[in-house]
Amino acid sequence: MRGRERRNAYSVYLIFAAASAFFYTLVFTVSAVYRVEQAGLNPFQLVLVGTVLEASVFLFEIPTGVVADVYSRRLSVIIGVFLVGAGFLLEGALPIFWTILLAQALWGIGYTFTSGAVNAWISDEIGEEGAGRAFLRGAQLGQAGALLATGVSVALASVRLNLPILAGGGCFALLGLYLILRMPERHFTPRPPEERSSWQSMRRTLRDGARTVRGRPVLITILTIGAIYGMASEAFDRLWPVHFLDNFTFPQIADFEPVVWFGIINAVAMVLSAGVTEIARRRVNTASHRGVARALLTINLLLIGSVALFGLAQGFTVALAAYWLTYLLRTTHDPLYTAWVNQRLEPRVRATVLSIASQADALGQIAGGPVLGAVATLASIPAAMIGVALAFVPSLGLYTRALRRPEEVEAVTPAAD
Repeated sequence: MRGRERRNAYSVYLIFAAASAFFYTLVFTVSAVYRVEQAGLNPFQLVLVGTVLEASVFLFEIPTGVVADVYSRRLSVIIGVFLVGAGFLLEGALPIFWTILLAQALWGIGYTFTSGAVNAWISDEIGEEGAGRAFLRGAQLGQAGALLATGVSVALASVRLNLPILAGGGCFALLGLYLILRMPERHFTPRPPEERSSWQSMRRTLRDGARTVRGRPVLITILTIGAIYGMASEAFDRLWPVHFLDNFTFPQIADFEPVVWFGIINAVAMVLSAGVTEIARRRVNTASHRGVARALLTINLLLIGSVALFGLAQGFTVALAAYWLTYLLRTTHDPLYTAWVNQRLEPRVRATVLSIASQADALGQIAGGPVLGAVATLASIPAAMIGVALAFVPSLGLYTRALRRPEEVEAVTPAAD
């Protein structure tokens, strides 16, 4: 029975990973072009859109993680999926700057309900070691779903540019209905009703999560690395499409529109990344602190070079190769980083600590995004890309510091009062 329960939870997690990646990609394949060509946003406004999103994540990540630890991981994920869908529907319906900002806040709050909760949920249902493998397998299926969604998004955008965004929002609503019917939760113990009824329980969970972080110096280092990564990644995410649109000429093949080219670029990147993630899944021991840290240090070193090359590129071919390399490195980084944070966490604060990790990333994006967006607007996008590469540099010393730490063998339990 236990084996069947684990397989059921594992299957639901993989479906969630593949479906959510498909729906996000429906939206993200065209969202940058939609915001530039239909809503008329400039580089600073594009980064500001991301800043509002990350500010929502920063403000709500820990409270929603506490909800998942106190009430229900399953309920938290379902609420989040519906909110994400509502945000995308709002953005696709009204191509106005302020409406787009509101939509980012809405789906950003929804994302916080799912981010720590879904990882904590699968860790509870199938165990920490199984969850580490699930993160990488889910990333692979997510890449497959995203690849399929790229073609669908381009086809829909050829009819109307906002259609993929509306379709993505509607699909998230359907995913929420599926989770209501199929998502199990058999190995999570919610707080007793008399404790859940007060804010004291939520404060206690938050305090225990923070105590877990303070009690593990290596975890503080890991979260600081996450903040640096967020600082660098926000501007790259918002500006790479504009860099291609403004500074390079797309090859003249079949008179493809820019949205088609972005679909092709992302589709090739996804195919390549599936193979790279499989190599990481087989070669990196996600239960080993040093094994994951060494892999992430290597990825970070290569990211500095690839982003700098993307910013300095003088031709489309070099820029494209640099972008693809950056994409591969980042898609391999994300599941490994999640597995690193997840190592040896005490189950009752797992979602809260994972939410603290997401908040650290959001804080970095809030701090770095507007600054590099201003550089792109006042100087140039290539200058901003060099700034992105330089922003990754401080994490090198932190990875070296983390590698000096000994392996831990047990979950850290917050100290009792």
